[in-house]
Amino acid sequence: MANTVKPEPYWWDAAPRRTEAPATLPARVDVAVVGGGYTGLSAALTLARRSREVLVFDADATGSGASSRNQGHLGVNRHFYARATAAYGKEKAHRLFREDEAALEFTFDLIRHEKIECYLQRNGRFVGAAKPGQYEQMAREAEALRREIGYEVHTVPRAEVRQHIGTDDYVGGELRPREGCVHSALFHNGLLDRALEAGAKVVSETPVQHIERTKDGFTISSPKGKVQARDVLIATNALSGDLIPYIKRRILPLNGAGIATEPLSPELIRSVVPGMRPCVDTRKVGRTVRPSPDGTRIVYGGRATMAERDPLVSGVKLRAIMCSVFPQLSDARITHSWFGPTGITFQMMPHIGLYQGMHCALGYSPYGVAQAPYLGHKAALRILRANDAATAFDDLPFETRPLYYGNPWFLPAVVAYYRYKDFVSR
Repeated sequence: MANTVKPEPYWWDAAPRRTEAPATLPARVDVAVVGGGYTGLSAALTLARRSREVLVFDADATGSGASSRNQGHLGVNRHFYARATAAYGKEKAHRLFREDEAALEFTFDLIRHEKIECYLQRNGRFVGAAKPGQYEQMAREAEALRREIGYEVHTVPRAEVRQHIGTDDYVGGELRPREGCVHSALFHNGLLDRALEAGAKVVSETPVQHIERTKDGFTISSPKGKVQARDVLIATNALSGDLIPYIKRRILPLNGAGIATEPLSPELIRSVVPGMRPCVDTRKVGRTVRPSPDGTRIVYGGRATMAERDPLVSGVKLRAIMCSVFPQLSDARITHSWFGPTGITFQMMPHIGLYQGMHCALGYSPYGVAQAPYLGHKAALRILRANDAATAFDDLPFETRPLYYGNPWFLPAVVAYYRYKDFVSR
C-alpha cells in the first residue's frame, strides 16, 4: 500500500499548496495576520478591500493546515442549540444559533460573490444516528430547532435511512437541506487569490517567532525580518504552537484522518451516498463520508487511532472501518491518506476576542469551513472599528483546565472511553 497511496490530502491534486514570497518584507503595515487559512485570508480580504495594508504570515506553504485538509462540509453545529441552551439559557442560545446560521450564509455568499470555483453545492447534509437514544435526542432537538428558531431540519426514520446513506449502521437520522459542501483546497486557493488581488501581501514558510507590544502597536519577529504593525490578528487555530501560551492553553489540537478511494463506478458511488451529499454521524468519535466533488470517488473521514502518526498506516485502519460500514467498498483501493488538524475549545464554541491588544479568531470545534471565513471577516471589522463588528460569540468564556498547557495528554483516555461508549448500545 505504501507504494501506491499518497500520504497527502486528495484535495491537493486539484489545488497544490502555494508558496507566496514578496521580494522584501515591508517595514510597517497596518495589520499583521498570523495564519494563512480561511480565517486569516478572509480577514485580509476584508481589510485590504478597505485600503488597509495587510501582511499575512504562514509558517508553511500557505494554507497547509486544516483549510486545505478538511472534508469540505458546510453546515451548522448540530449540537449548538442544545449545548448553548444548557450553558447559557434559551435567549442566548437563540442568538448563538442565529450567529452560526449567519456564518453559514456568509460563507455561501462569499464563495458566490467572489466567484470562487470550488464545486460549491447546497444539496443538504445527512446526519446518521448510531443509537436509538441518540435518534430520540436528535428528534427532540430537531423539533426545537423547527419550532423555536425556524431552522429547516427533517427527521429520517430507520426505514428511510438508505435513501440517504447506503448502510444499515444507523437507526435513523436527519436531513439538513440548507447545508452543503465545497472542495476545501480550491476554496482556500480562491480566497488566497482574492486577498492578493485586493492588495494584501502573503509570506509563506515564515513562522512568527515573537510578538512584542510597542507604544505604536506591535513588532512581529520572523526568520525573514521584523515588521511593525498597528494591529495583529492571531488566526492559527490548531497550529497556534508556543507563540502565545495563553491561547495554547485554551485550544485542543486534534488530528482527524481522511482517505480517498480510487475512481469508482457511478453505481457504486450512489450505493454509498444515494443523495450525493455529505454525511456525518452522531458517534463521539465521529465519521464522515461524501462523494468527491467530481462524483468519482468516496472521501471518508474519522479517527482510526489516537497514537498513529503515519498516514499510510492510519489509512489502512481507516479503510477497514469504512469497509465495515460500507461492505460494498471492500474491493475499492484507497489512493490518498492524510491527517488534518482541528482546533477545539473546551466549551466547544468558537472564540473571537482580544488578548493583550491582539485580536484572535479560532477554535471552530470542528465547523471551521463556515465559521472561519465569517469570524475572520468579523475580526477584520473589529480592527476597522466598524459598527457591524459585534457577534453573539463576543462574550463567551475562553476556558482552560488545570494541568493543561497545550499538550492534550488526556485525550487517548478520553477517546478510548468515547469509543467504548460508541459501541455500547443505548
